[in-house]
Amino acid sequence: MHCTMYQSMGAHPDEVNGIKGTRFAVWAPNAQEVCVICDRNHWKHGENHLHSSDAGVWSGFLPEVGQGDAYKFSLRGQNGEFFEKSDPYAFYSELRPKTASIVYDIENFPWQDQQWLRKRLETNWHNEPVSIYEVHLGSWKRPKDGRQFFSYRELAKELVDYVHQMGYTHIQLMPVTEHPFDGSWGYQTTGYFAPTSRFGTPHDLMYFVDYCHQAGVGVLFDWVPGHFPTDGHSLGRFDGTCLYEHADPRKGFHPDWGTYIFNYGRNEVRDFLLSSAHFWIDKYHFDGLRVDAVASMLYLDYSREEGEWVPNPSGGRENLEAIQFLKDANISLHGAYPGILTIAEESTSWGGVSHPVYNGGLGFSMKWDMGWMNDTLRYMHFDPIYRSHHQGELSFRMIYAFTENFVLPLSHDEVVHGKRSLLSQMPGDLWQQFANLRLLYGYQYTMPGKKLLFMGGELAQWTEWNHDNELDWKLIGHEKHDGIRRLIGDLNYLYRTEKSLYETDFSQEGFSWLQCDDSKNSVFAFQRNSTDDEEHVIVIANFTPVPREGYRIGVPKAGYYHEIINSDAKIYGGSNIGNAGGVYSEKISSHGKNDSITLNLPPLALLIMKPVAAPQKKIKSDTK
Repeated sequence: MHCTMYQSMGAHPDEVNGIKGTRFAVWAPNAQEVCVICDRNHWKHGENHLHSSDAGVWSGFLPEVGQGDAYKFSLRGQNGEFFEKSDPYAFYSELRPKTASIVYDIENFPWQDQQWLRKRLETNWHNEPVSIYEVHLGSWKRPKDGRQFFSYRELAKELVDYVHQMGYTHIQLMPVTEHPFDGSWGYQTTGYFAPTSRFGTPHDLMYFVDYCHQAGVGVLFDWVPGHFPTDGHSLGRFDGTCLYEHADPRKGFHPDWGTYIFNYGRNEVRDFLLSSAHFWIDKYHFDGLRVDAVASMLYLDYSREEGEWVPNPSGGRENLEAIQFLKDANISLHGAYPGILTIAEESTSWGGVSHPVYNGGLGFSMKWDMGWMNDTLRYMHFDPIYRSHHQGELSFRMIYAFTENFVLPLSHDEVVHGKRSLLSQMPGDLWQQFANLRLLYGYQYTMPGKKLLFMGGELAQWTEWNHDNELDWKLIGHEKHDGIRRLIGDLNYLYRTEKSLYETDFSQEGFSWLQCDDSKNSVFAFQRNSTDDEEHVIVIANFTPVPREGYRIGVPKAGYYHEIINSDAKIYGGSNIGNAGGVYSEKISSHGKNDSITLNLPPLALLIMKPVAAPQKKIKSDTK
């Protein structure tokens, strides 16, 4: 298992006998000959041959080819046909629609994030707040000067300042690996070692990550090892044969996406992908990988009918080679880079995705809880008058909530392809739509699990995400939209500072229901606990537009309960029904507790109550 093939493969500026140039290496075991084509040889095959090794790696040194020079590999196949291919290990590529690779020396960037990396080594993110802002760099914000995109360096300051203001702990970049088609959002990757040139150079992306780290913000990288596009310049049929993909389309072609599937059983392909995973953390200092479409890798029959797939040697549907690859990737990554995260987007009930490999798991740090996302949004879509019939659908999640280390995602997938924006998905009149959205966000932030929200959700956009346009920044200054943004800022602040909301996200001891069967009123109440038995908060959610006065909830200890968040507060755009900052408990038994509090539950709203020694002021949002 080789995880650093990028050190020898691809194009590396070098000097031989005092002559500067570039050494090239490419794997093409079935080619009859391989040449480098570039401006120096007028892009003609035959002038600059590479030499083959027994392993099928073609290599050689070209003088006078260096930093910034475009190139491709020209290969002659077994039948005499010629192929012009981009470098699979290229560090940089031309801007689409051009497809050549570019020689780029990625070394010697002046990193200033040593303090962050030292801290990361000692961090167990399971017990820390993780609140992720998912970003598509090309459509977060766009220049007004006629350019299509901001650069990585320009985005660094503006995006990081905004993320700081909003209180997120991490940014997750949708794929910034090179890709030919904007509409794929980066998920049809052609450059597994090349950041897209849409936003600048490799050093520009390093500057972005470095800037984030100096500001105390982690950066996650969206990585796509499940499939790759069929573009002629890319990996497919690389030397005239199925080199990176399976030859049998029942194993090597993805019907949903029209893409090739990697041959995970081939050592050179495994090394290529493992090296890609290590590369982004090693050379770019990313803090972890969000791995796309893991379910499509685990099952041989994924999105296939009977007869369209090939069983494994035991007759099962599990892709044993892909499973072993994922285990190897997680073992090697966590072994080499303590403190990083690997997060699986896995949409099935596969067991142990986020369990250690030595315990039979796949070894991911965390897994997206797609069940929570689907169940919660389906419940929220119901008109409140019908929610009483679906109480169990919302509470069902807690049956499995601690079987994995879950991230609760409200990602880009929920606001595309006609699904509409989250605000537009909410039922009711204008007031109810905003109230429902505030309630949804409050519920997300108080349930066990780390948090992820796609950009624009905090603006309460009316329109669904469009990768060709920037976010609806014009909504800033509108009271109800500002209220949503202020609430997200306050929820992030509270989540980062209240241990009971993050310290036990993956432990049954961190959660207990107080009320989950009041279907008549569509009210839920639960307790979140820290590792300190005395530190906890009480969360009460009213999923109807009916205010409920005098609603009694049992509490674990006597005292004063401070209302630290009320999603119906006026500053968030609500009706300002609440409890005057807090209430004292009474010695009246309720919900199995000796003490209880009586609350006014605002409509379509969530309250967070915390026992304190004396009344305090509510937290003050710094969100503008």
